[in-house]
Amino acid sequence: MVRIGLDIGSTAAKVAVLDEKSQLIDTLLAPTGFNSAETARAIERTLAERGFSPQDNPVVATGYGRVSVPFATKTVTEITCHGKGAWYLFGADGTVIDVGGQDTKVIQLANGRVKKFFMNDRCAAGTGKFLEVMANRMGLTQDELSALARQGRPVEISSMCTVFAESEVISLVGKGTPREDIANGVIESIAQKVVSLAKKLPSNQYFLTGGLCENGYIVERLGARLEAPVTTVPQARYAGAIGAALCAPEEGA
Repeated sequence: MVRIGLDIGSTAAKVAVLDEKSQLIDTLLAPTGFNSAETARAIERTLAERGFSPQDNPVVATGYGRVSVPFATKTVTEITCHGKGAWYLFGADGTVIDVGGQDTKVIQLANGRVKKFFMNDRCAAGTGKFLEVMANRMGLTQDELSALARQGRPVEISSMCTVFAESEVISLVGKGTPREDIANGVIESIAQKVVSLAKKLPSNQYFLTGGLCENGYIVERLGARLEAPVTTVPQARYAGAIGAALCAPEEGA
């Protein structure tokens, strides 16, 4: 028997499969799309094809679309799952920073448990969706935007709303501001907003989870602004799903 965690976020669905020794043996990433229920059904089929039938193994759902998973054994809140997943991955207390598609969460871990947490406003610009929108507006991939940002000087992008911030970027483009400077301003805007939230739960150690965990430049800028180490690993994208799987009952429980 395996335990399956399913984290349906606003932009991406993540799946983690743990074996009987709680070792991570498989992951799955898919766009959430317009209909979370259809995404869940597609994931169900893929899991069955990989030999992990949701009908034969416990499934715990979390995230924005957790109520849309009809085959879930139970649902658990995002905060609990992200806390458990971060402890599984990093094995240390500190502050977890989870940058999602449309919100950012900071979670304080003490003795492996969630002690306190904060979330930003859903329209705030310090999210993965903001980076996606800005990269698209500039005709770049997110990796290309980050690479350009390393070469630029920051320009201020002050709006807390993604729509208004996009207007600021359009205005900067119209003024002929160098692309690398705009890219730098985008990254600094994200870092500033994430750090302002993270500082509500100060720590000497931070862990980054979510879709930006493989963006090396953002990790660097968060660490510089927090003046503390920011640790992450590629599997940190699946922290919520891993935590959900850990919440699944073990065989015979």
